[in-house]
Amino acid sequence: MIKIMQFHLNISYEKYLLVYQGHASNIVATASDGRKIQFPAEIVKPYLTRSGIQGFFEIAFNRSNKFQSLKKLS
Repeated sequence: MIKIMQFHLNISYEKYLLVYQGHASNIVATASDGRKIQFPAEIVKPYLTRSGIQGFFEIAFNRSNKFQSLKKLS
């Protein structure tokens, strides 16, 4: 069974630079239903702009809690 969760992100460009500098490797967010989600920071890299990463996202994990997909909803 695939688990799907939705969440908001608002990460500044400077804060995301910590990933490139080796100081951060994961993002922890709170899903719309209140659950905490942790995932590799590199999966949001395609959504990085000069102002950072902002938006409402949907993430899917398989039954082993392995990342499956991420899409930006807005």
